[in-house]
Amino acid sequence: MANDATADSRIKVRRVTSVHANWSEQGELTAGKFSVQLILDNGALEQLVMPTAQDVKVLVKLLDSSDTVFFDVERGVISFNNV
Repeated sequence: MANDATADSRIKVRRVTSVHANWSEQGELTAGKFSVQLILDNGALEQLVMPTAQDVKVLVKLLDSSDTVFFDVERGVISFNNV
C-alpha cells in the first residue's frame, strides 16, 4: 500500500476527468467569485482553480473544445489538446 501512495505522489500530470463550476455571492453590491474544481484521474486528486470572470469564459470554451485535458500538478498548468 505504501508503494501505491509513493507512485501516486510521483505522478505530476493527470487527466482531467470531470469539471465542476461554482459561483458564489460575495455580498451586496460586490462582484461574485467563480471557482472551478478539476477532478483528476477519476477522483485520484482534485484541484481548485479560481479564475476571474473573464478567464472563466475562456476556460469553459477551451474545456468544451478539447478532446482531452491534462493538469500539471507541480506547475499548476492546464493543457488542452486538439484546440
